[in-house]
Amino acid sequence: VEDETLKRVRKAKLLEENNRRLRYLSEEECQILVACCNEHLRPIVMTALCTGMRKGEILGLKWESVDLRHGLILLEQTKNGERREIPFKDNMRSTFQNVIRRLDVPYVFHDPATGKPYQDVKKSFNTALGKAEVRNFHFHDLRHTFASRLAMAGIDLATIKELLGHKTITMTLRYAHLA
Repeated sequence: VEDETLKRVRKAKLLEENNRRLRYLSEEECQILVACCNEHLRPIVMTALCTGMRKGEILGLKWESVDLRHGLILLEQTKNGERREIPFKDNMRSTFQNVIRRLDVPYVFHDPATGKPYQDVKKSFNTALGKAEVRNFHFHDLRHTFASRLAMAGIDLATIKELLGHKTITMTLRYAHLA
């Protein structure tokens, strides 16, 4: 482009980023949503609700990272580049035990026909949302639901920060008003 055009483009002001969305489900909505999920989606949604993991972390989860005996998921590479250990309770242990495990497939959540990990679950997730009559909700909001439940249960923000894998407390402070 010409110099004059480039100067005008560089002067353009960017829109302010708005990542303050905080939508989460009530306990009743969670139960209804899980009940409305189809067979392959239900354990994925349960994992999101019980661990606060990101969608990419869940879909890329391998069995070698799941320690059923100690109730831990070990993520070597997360969005912020740091290692993270995520504890889970008995309900998650039984969810993992009910997932059909193939010895030739390293992924926890995979397409039974191809053995490849799911790339996205948007269509089935939107179908479940429709059946559950949950509006204005995205998969990432399951992570907000996890954090919101912790905050409302009186868990301190430093612990929530560690469980979510936030680098700074600033991101976690979005849940402070719920505590």
